[in-house]
Amino acid sequence: MSRSAHPAGPRHADVLPEGHYSAPAADLNVLDPKVWSHTVSRGADGVVSVGGIDVKKLAEEFGTPGYFLDEADFRERARAWRTAFGHDADVFYAGKAFLSRAVVRWLHEEGLNLDVCSGGELATALSAGMPADRIAFHGNNKSEEEIRTAIEAGVGRIVLDSFQEIVRVAHIAQSLGKRQRAQIRVTVGVEAHTHEFIATAHEDQKFGIGLADGQAAEAVRRALALDGLELVGIHSHIGSQIFDMAGFEVAARRVVKLLAEVRDEHGVELPEIDLGGGLGIAYTSEDDPREPHEIAKALSEIVTRECEAAKLRTPRISVEPGRAIVGPTAFTLYEVGTIKPLDGLRTYVSVDGGMSDNIRTALYDAEYSVALVSRASDAEPMLVRVVGKHCESGDIVVKDAFLPADLGPGDLIAVPATGAYCRSMASNYNHALRPPVVAVHDGEARVIVRRETEEDILRLDVG
Repeated sequence: MSRSAHPAGPRHADVLPEGHYSAPAADLNVLDPKVWSHTVSRGADGVVSVGGIDVKKLAEEFGTPGYFLDEADFRERARAWRTAFGHDADVFYAGKAFLSRAVVRWLHEEGLNLDVCSGGELATALSAGMPADRIAFHGNNKSEEEIRTAIEAGVGRIVLDSFQEIVRVAHIAQSLGKRQRAQIRVTVGVEAHTHEFIATAHEDQKFGIGLADGQAAEAVRRALALDGLELVGIHSHIGSQIFDMAGFEVAARRVVKLLAEVRDEHGVELPEIDLGGGLGIAYTSEDDPREPHEIAKALSEIVTRECEAAKLRTPRISVEPGRAIVGPTAFTLYEVGTIKPLDGLRTYVSVDGGMSDNIRTALYDAEYSVALVSRASDAEPMLVRVVGKHCESGDIVVKDAFLPADLGPGDLIAVPATGAYCRSMASNYNHALRPPVVAVHDGEARVIVRRETEEDILRLDVG
């Protein structure tokens, strides 16, 4: 994330400095439970299974590449977040990470709310039976049609992202004879990623209304003056893949200061504060994410302490985990095709997918793990780069990892922790067919998002 992007994408065959990658695991057959979903295991025959079904059977029935989602793991993680925050707080699943009607139903059953940020996500949520009052609508440029649809449906909150949107939402709500519950998204000058955060000079972004220059306070004034709005709180989101809670502490302090200013100026104590999402997961064994109960305890203590200092009633907290729930629950299964050793560098392992099903490595320089899953192997480890089949040198799935040296065409390999953003950001680059999402649970597997076909692509091409 910190390096400058090459204009043609990640450069092909960069020579890595010594020590850039970690040493291979002592046993490549061992699956680190931090990066795999809870029902994944390697059987006595060496074949990996999920939800009681081995990957060879899954590949035979559903093909590769494919996303295989551990339903029991998803539900367990959703419950853990719901339990950690209790009934005095709200957990909104961030639908942008991955959304389907099956997932919406699971969320509803497990007691979570849902964030959407487009008309398509809203339609998916409503069609699957999520109560509208448990939906929050995000976005920096919501269309009038999207706003109207959301208000008519009765969404529980709209997160206002600009001065123009404050007026736009209020006007549409009033024209419909409604008063829309809303929060104002503020930019608090904190940017957090992984273990680092910077507390100043990060208001230069497309989201939110600036806090430091008094714009957020002005947004509150305008929202409170409009009959079409019921302003219920302040929203803040500081980054992604966050492990360190220090950034949340700074953000909460600044948001609570705004709440105190609102009370002093308007005599109103806003009842809600949303601290956003961005909580990290383990993509590799080196990542060390925090558990939901730890996050809940830390956020509650931060907000309570700051409110007590400001002599404010503690508002109702909400958070928005997306990746933290769905990310670890799925892996992408590939079949190995071409293997190309480069002496003195690494071995290139080409698979039947690539950047069309996982753009994150090319886009964010993201790191992933990978394992041989169709059999066990005692061969020596070899340094590999897992790449896709697309006409792009930046078509990299896993930059550097170790796989057994006897890896061959036809073997199945899997990349864990691909539940978040991979299917959501999938494309038809090179007219690739987007893979299916298959939910696996207690020995049964079912497609929840089907694989695209050539007929799907041709049907959209009206000539």
